[in-house]
Amino acid sequence: MIGEAIDGVTTRAEALTRGLAERFQGNTIRLGVTGLSRAGKTVFITSLVANLLNRGRMPGLTGVSTGAIRAAYLQPQPDDTLPRFDYETHLDAMTGTDPRWPESTRATSELRLSLKVQPGGLLGGVRGPRTLHLDIVDYPGEWLLDLGLLEKSFAEWSEGALARAAQRGAGAEFLSTLADVDPAATFTDHDAARLAELWRGYLTEAKEAGFSDCSPGRFLLPGEMAGSPALTFAPLPPSEAPKGSMAKEFERRFEAYKREVVKPFFRAHFSRIDRQVVLVDALGAIHAGPQAVDDLRVAMADILTAFRPGRNAFLSEIFRGKRVEKILFAATKADHLHHSQHGRLTRIMEALTDDARRRADYAGARTASMALASLRTTTEDTVPHEGETLDVVRGRLADGRRAAFWPGELPEDPQALLSQGRRGEAAWLDGDYAVMNFVPQTGKMKPGEGPPHIRLDRAAEFLIGDRL
Repeated sequence: MIGEAIDGVTTRAEALTRGLAERFQGNTIRLGVTGLSRAGKTVFITSLVANLLNRGRMPGLTGVSTGAIRAAYLQPQPDDTLPRFDYETHLDAMTGTDPRWPESTRATSELRLSLKVQPGGLLGGVRGPRTLHLDIVDYPGEWLLDLGLLEKSFAEWSEGALARAAQRGAGAEFLSTLADVDPAATFTDHDAARLAELWRGYLTEAKEAGFSDCSPGRFLLPGEMAGSPALTFAPLPPSEAPKGSMAKEFERRFEAYKREVVKPFFRAHFSRIDRQVVLVDALGAIHAGPQAVDDLRVAMADILTAFRPGRNAFLSEIFRGKRVEKILFAATKADHLHHSQHGRLTRIMEALTDDARRRADYAGARTASMALASLRTTTEDTVPHEGETLDVVRGRLADGRRAAFWPGELPEDPQALLSQGRRGEAAWLDGDYAVMNFVPQTGKMKPGEGPPHIRLDRAAEFLIGDRL
């Protein structure tokens, strides 16, 4: 037993030493990929890796256009405690004979892609080729939103959570039940489980309705923690509650959730991220209405707190000597729009993060926003309509039919959308915006090419181009 313990410590020490050596040698980039509901994290990672392995569709990546990338290959991931991202299964789902969307992210996973790089110029010729490891870490965006809980007490979180629930139709059943609950009453497991389940059901419905801030995130993806006390609580109205009451026990469990769930995740994974992608289904939020857009704006601000460690003692501790260098905010599903509207979608993405970005000190991190499609599912067309023409996209539906789609015209000024959200409007005052559930198209990829995309090469250039 003692020998096994020593071996375990030695193995961990060797792994730590190897990881530190790779960092100091500058040959490893740890890329975090996250996003909110239906943003397309799995598709992004799969398509990025496929297009780095077969780079025929990546002209916007400097390392491709200059020929600096000589080879790319997958390697065993360096972290023995994380599941491997199932790249091959996801790629087969997206590009097989009956293409479909892969299973979505439900836990943290990792994949290592290694690039053999030969820089140009005199220095590159002297040094020779080198290997750059890209360690891609996939984790649910709902977990990232939990970071905001670290700065809140149970009372503060409850106040905000109940206010949001009151504004969303999905919260009616929970609020109706809560009206009959006395927070000062003696705690019972039965009542706690009932309230927690109703709260979990509300979060699920809110997520389905297009809202972004649905925390605590582990309530939606509990995994092996389902039914544990740390995931069995709910917000309560303020009260002078005695020891042993529902309010006191829920407060204790809320603190346990932060201590046992949120902090370990950020220590183990997030604090090691070098560069970060935050994927956003902005079109889905726009379709859901003004309140969903404003909820997304607030969620973006909460996510950005993850990159401001100076505001939180815990974050200052785990980020000591470590900085996230680049953050990309990407509006996905750009293929659902004609290219003439892509600039407008990018400006909406910029506006959604503008308030927080102007207030924040990112300790030197560079940020960028863009509209992209990790897997292009449509082609563009122009069709006559009521004596005019519409710029549409055509794609395949789940039942095999092909359809032309015009989602509505996004405004030139994104504040036309955001201002209505801030006012709490129930519906858009000057139009409506639709969404279509396209599925991947059939068709074989040419040798040397990855899956079709929109601006994935530019995203890669921002994230890793400087290291190629």
